[in-house]
Amino acid sequence: MRAATDAAGRLEALAAEASRLDEADPLRAYRDRFVGAGSSLVYFDGNSLGRPPKATADRLDRFIRDEWGGRLIRGWDEAWMDLPFAIGDTIGRVAIGAAGGQTVIGDSTTVLLYKLVRAAFDAQRSADPARVEIVLDRDNFPTDRYLVEGIAAERGGRVRWIEVDQRSGVDAPALAAAVGPDTAVVVLSHVAYRSGHLADAASLTRIAHDAGALVLWDLCHSAGSVPVEADAWGFDLAVGCTYKYLNGGPGSPAFAYVAARHQAALAQPIQGWMGAADVFAMGPRYSPAAGMRRFLSGTPPILGMLAMQDTLAMIEETGMPAIREKSVALTEFALRVADELLVPLGVELASPRDASERGGHVTFSHPAMRAVTAALWEQDVIPDYRDPGGLRIGLSPLSTSFTETLAGLRAVGAALPH
Repeated sequence: MRAATDAAGRLEALAAEASRLDEADPLRAYRDRFVGAGSSLVYFDGNSLGRPPKATADRLDRFIRDEWGGRLIRGWDEAWMDLPFAIGDTIGRVAIGAAGGQTVIGDSTTVLLYKLVRAAFDAQRSADPARVEIVLDRDNFPTDRYLVEGIAAERGGRVRWIEVDQRSGVDAPALAAAVGPDTAVVVLSHVAYRSGHLADAASLTRIAHDAGALVLWDLCHSAGSVPVEADAWGFDLAVGCTYKYLNGGPGSPAFAYVAARHQAALAQPIQGWMGAADVFAMGPRYSPAAGMRRFLSGTPPILGMLAMQDTLAMIEETGMPAIREKSVALTEFALRVADELLVPLGVELASPRDASERGGHVTFSHPAMRAVTAALWEQDVIPDYRDPGGLRIGLSPLSTSFTETLAGLRAVGAALPH
C-alpha cells in the first residue's frame, strides 16, 4: 500500500512540474500553430517527420489556385526559378548560421550527400593524389555510410572507419587519430541519429582542417533543433533534410551548404540542365554555373519546398537560442521522468546525460522496446525504434509540450514488462 501511495505521489509531482513548465514556457503558443497538436495523440517522432503547420494548408491552397493554377508556366519566370536559392538563404540565415549565397534547396538528402562528398573527394585527390581516404564513423546514419563506401569504390579511394560507442559519438581524440596526410574528406553527423550525441563541430572541423581534409557535416538532426554556425565554425560543406524539425513534409527536398571559398573549385558529378551556366541555352556541352546553381541538377521540386517556409518563419520569430533552450528543458524533463518511471523497470539511457553533449532527441534502451514501440503506436503514442533495443523520442520544441512528454513516457512505462 505504501509503495502504491509513494508512486502516486511521484506521478502527481511530475504532473504538477509538467504543468508549471508548460505555463512558464515562452514558446507554448507555437504549439497551437500545428495541425493535431491539440489532440490526445502523443507525438515523439518529430525528429523523423515533423507535424505540419496549420498555415501550410492555406499556403498550399493558394499556390495551387493562384500560382500554379493561375500563372501556370509563367510561374517559373516570376518566382520559381529563384525559389531554391531564396529558401536556401533563409535556412542559412535562421537555422545554420550561413551568409547568403551558400545554401540551396535541391534533391533528396542522399543525392546531395553524393554530389558533395564526391565533388570534395575529387577536388582533394586532384590537388594531392595521396589523399584517397574518406573518414567517418561506423555509427553514422546508414545512407552516409553506404554512400561513402560506394564513392570510395567508384573513385578508387578507401574508407577509414572511426569506432564509436553507440551511446555517444565522435570526439576529438577519435577524429585526430583517424585523419592524416591520406585524408581527403571527413563525413560527420552533428547530432547522431541513434544516441542524439551532439558533436563539438567547431573543434572537429579544426582537427580535420589541420590534417588538410575537407569536412562535410550532416545536419539532418540539427537544423531547427540545435544552433549551428556553419560560417563561424569553418564548415566546408553540409547537407540537411527539411522534413524533421523544419516541417517540410514527407520527402521534402534537402538543402546543401557549400562555403563560398569552395564553390568555384568543386565539380558536382550529376550534370543537369539546371546547373548549367545558361539554363536555357540548351548548348551542346555542359558548362557549370557560378555559385550555388552549379550544385543543382534537374528541375527544382517547387511543391516540396512550400511547407517548410512556415516553420522557417517561426524559427526566425523565436531565434535558435530560444528553441535550443526549450529543447534542453524538454529532454532534461524527459530524463527526470525516465529516472522515476522507467529506470526501475530496467530501462537504460542510451544518450548522453549531459545536455551540452545531447541534441533534440533521447533514446532509452531495453530488450522489449521493439514490442513496446509497436504496442504504443496502437495507442496513439508515437516514438520510433532503433536497434539495439532503443526507443527514441524526438521532442520538437515548437510543437511538443511538457505535459505531452509526461503522458508519453507514462505510456512507455505501462507498456514495459513488469
